[in-house]
Amino acid sequence: MAGRPEILFPLFTDLTVLEGVGDKTAKLFAHMDIEKPRDLLFTLPHSGIDRQPRSSIRDVVLPATVTVEVEIGMHVPPRSKGKPYHVHVRDAQTEFRLVFFHAHQDYLKKQLPTGQRRVISGKVEMFDNMAQMVHPDYMQPVVRADEIPAFEPVYPLTHGLTQKVIFKAAQSALDRVKPLDEWIDPAQKAKESWPDWHMAIRQAHEPVVQADLAPLHPARARLAYDEMFAHQLTLALARQSVRVKRGVASVATGKYQSKVLSALPYRPTHAQERAIGEIAADMAAPIRMNRLLQGDVGAGKTLVAFMALLTAVEAGGQGVMMAPTEILARQHLESLQPLAEDAGIVLTLLTGRDKGGERAAKLEALAKGDIHVLVGTHAVFQKDVVFADLRLAVVDEQHRFGVRQRFELGAKGEAVDVLVMTATPIPRSLALAQYGDMDVSVLDEKPPGRKPVTTAVVPTSRMDEVVEKLRGVIAEGRQAYWVCPLVEESEVSDKTAAEDRFKRLRAALGEGVVGLVHGQMPPAEKDAAMAGFVAGETKVLVATTVIEVGVNVPNATIMVIERAEGFGLAQLHQLRGRVGRGEGASTCLLLYQAPLSETARRRLNILRETEDGFRISEEDLAIRGAGDLIGTAQSGLPRFRIADLERQTSLMAVAQSDARKLMADDASLETPRGQAARILLWLMEQDKAIRLISIG
Repeated sequence: MAGRPEILFPLFTDLTVLEGVGDKTAKLFAHMDIEKPRDLLFTLPHSGIDRQPRSSIRDVVLPATVTVEVEIGMHVPPRSKGKPYHVHVRDAQTEFRLVFFHAHQDYLKKQLPTGQRRVISGKVEMFDNMAQMVHPDYMQPVVRADEIPAFEPVYPLTHGLTQKVIFKAAQSALDRVKPLDEWIDPAQKAKESWPDWHMAIRQAHEPVVQADLAPLHPARARLAYDEMFAHQLTLALARQSVRVKRGVASVATGKYQSKVLSALPYRPTHAQERAIGEIAADMAAPIRMNRLLQGDVGAGKTLVAFMALLTAVEAGGQGVMMAPTEILARQHLESLQPLAEDAGIVLTLLTGRDKGGERAAKLEALAKGDIHVLVGTHAVFQKDVVFADLRLAVVDEQHRFGVRQRFELGAKGEAVDVLVMTATPIPRSLALAQYGDMDVSVLDEKPPGRKPVTTAVVPTSRMDEVVEKLRGVIAEGRQAYWVCPLVEESEVSDKTAAEDRFKRLRAALGEGVVGLVHGQMPPAEKDAAMAGFVAGETKVLVATTVIEVGVNVPNATIMVIERAEGFGLAQLHQLRGRVGRGEGASTCLLLYQAPLSETARRRLNILRETEDGFRISEEDLAIRGAGDLIGTAQSGLPRFRIADLERQTSLMAVAQSDARKLMADDASLETPRGQAARILLWLMEQDKAIRLISIG
């Protein structure tokens, strides 16, 4: 595919081609991420000012912006330095005055000659029982009154830029817009009554009434859809480029799976059976699998993932399971080991800690095919790690794994199927934005035997009662977690907070009863502390959030989260999921420091009401917004200038199905609509997608 289409050249030049923009102003625009006319076109006004002319200010409720024709009266220069300059004016019904600070008398006498008529527009307010307009925005001779816009758009600004400058520049950018061929499906466009692109961009910048600024206005909705459609088209192209590369069909025989299923103390849930079936069908097909397994805390993802790994082994290949941290890799090993023994296959762990002879022996066994399933951290990416026949990679996502790593892993085998697991229920709009290139399996039932967790919200002033409760739990032979607050750098570190709490609980509950884990400990100490808790030697584990993911201690029935108001909803939900894994009734205590902000109260109440991670995630999105929810920087979540992921969820779903349909009908984007879609990709700077077309 050749370079950028010529029709877009005018939108991708230097900003200084725009009216009123010199080098200095261009630098100010750069602070707003506006570097070319295209960026300014996608920076829409967020509100507007009504400047419809009025006959008088008399009936207007002040303060207000008013446009009115006046006769200029007397000029009153300031009596002393620093005082304002006044000009008396009269409209059709009443008198008021214009006020200027640091005024140049000659300039004002020329602009506002006594006895002449002018149309002025600006904010009028009362001061000392007199109406006044300080520094009018416009002062025009009557013949040039039409230069004052009837409804003036208001743009976001940065220090040093004025509305007049950005308005003029935006108008100048609009003059460079040419009609483009339509990339939207005609039926979709007709159904929503959307305007053509060049009309939509003009309407969005030239609102006539307040309603034109609403996200649901056809022009704005269309522009938001364009952004989402370009993003989904990129994901659809990425998905297709994976599918085009032939996969290896891995067909399950049931040889190992049947052994695991018969050894299980319960039947898998319908959701697990459905997911196992979807994955098996993908793996048996001759195209690469790229699937997301989304399940709430304790929905039984491990079993589903292990069945997929067994499919790879039954088909004569190998599987790998990747975790973001060493602690988690070891946990996966521990949870999978009993299943591997039931199946009778070889499962081994490889992390950065394997050195020398031991590492060499593992690598040799892997290359010969003697190891069936490898569990590991990023260490499995290293050049010297070679598989005999890698069929499936399971990635434990936790948002720390980008698309690039998924590809790297895929490069380890001929045509590796990829299954990404995430324990964070993600609202549908974000799942579509972030994982739109993948197919999704959702585990939305809890396996039998998972007890509900009682959640209580307790002020820190009742800390002593909480410690007493712990004493009782320990006496019954149960265990508890105590999660310490996330600390701002300024006062003390998370480590100090955790060590401090550890000492206090140890003093209250006795030596040897309390363990401690935090992020700054050497890995060996951390593992030893975890192991002591897993083995039941320590009864209370004081921890920073390192225990958030994956830790499995069925005997732990109490989760205390200190200063819970400082945590995000998803994080609190994850932490709570660490209890309620065994026979005993479990409790989660959310300790908060009064007074609570409105948002914090809302967050803690949602947790008290529900254990449904998907509902919690939708609420989290509504409270925090998309960027915060995933941490936009490392999430691979697109930065949209117009589209709003929180309020335009359904639009994202439409964009995905439209993009996939276009790819199905016209995989190389050669039809007239396909060619128009290529222009959209250039317009939206989706360079990745453009490269994919040229490769494809």
